[in-house]
Amino acid sequence: MRKLFMTGLLVSSVLAVALSPSVALGKAEGLPQSSVTTKSEFHDAMRKLWEDHIIWTRQVIVDAFATGPGLPDLSFALTRLLANQDDIGNAIKPYYGDAAGNQLTALLHIHINTAGAILFDLKSGNTTALNADIAAWYSNANDIAVFLNSANPNNWPLAETQAMMKHHLDDTTAEVLARFQSRWADDIAAFDTVQGQILMMADFLSDGIMAQFPQDFNHGFSK
Repeated sequence: MRKLFMTGLLVSSVLAVALSPSVALGKAEGLPQSSVTTKSEFHDAMRKLWEDHIIWTRQVIVDAFATGPGLPDLSFALTRLLANQDDIGNAIKPYYGDAAGNQLTALLHIHINTAGAILFDLKSGNTTALNADIAAWYSNANDIAVFLNSANPNNWPLAETQAMMKHHLDDTTAEVLARFQSRWADDIAAFDTVQGQILMMADFLSDGIMAQFPQDFNHGFSK
């Protein structure tokens, strides 16, 4: 399992280095507009993307902590989770361009693969690796916040975006620990908290894009 997670992490790290952090983040020219035509549809589509993020994260957590090497569907769940990061990156391409979308995907792949390493560290009892991977995970979350702020500084203020990303990691950590420690009621409550927070984050992101590019969302919220 460690090899699977860390191979993906290495690939994502190479991508992140190859994509310049100074990439232009203005409205891309010549890109097809999103197929979503109303504010409510865009709002709901963003929520679906981020709910997929936490649902497949949870499946990986459950699979990884199963007795022995983990449940046999672990690699399939991880593949689906990583595909979700591609979907999120693709969702911003009509507004910020292909390079920016690919950069977000690379950052999110690191987010997932580092989380996978943390699960392995917990299960193997490697405290040194656990502390290092947790530090890397939070550093990556800050990188994501900085990226989002650079894309949309007026609607995604840095401090608020950093707090949002930290909140997501804090809540996911509580979910991971509850599951690992077999505190089943806490595990369920923690996932409910993760879900509520991720929906607020999805709304924060969709509201920011709609405010930045109002000309692309001129149909209002459907009833």
